Amino acid sequence: MNKVILNIPDSINLTAFDFSVYVAAKMYEDGLVSAGQASEMVGISKRAFIEIIGKYGVSLFSQSIEDLNKDIANA
Repeated sequence: MNKVILNIPDSINLTAFDFSVYVAAKMYEDGLVSAGQASEMVGISKRAFIEIIGKYGVSLFSQSIEDLNKDIANA
């Protein structure tokens, strides 16, 4: 797994964990990674990731009916 070092201004009040979840949740929301991959990025279980992404404004469920139908077909 690749690592990225990013300088975050002190004025942004996020812990390293919060920032990691924020980025992983956004990547999950955009369909770039699965929930399992996102949880690995953060270093927590998939269940824990699913439980906390709502705090970051990300829904576990698809944004469109088409996406939901694809998810159901792949379940």
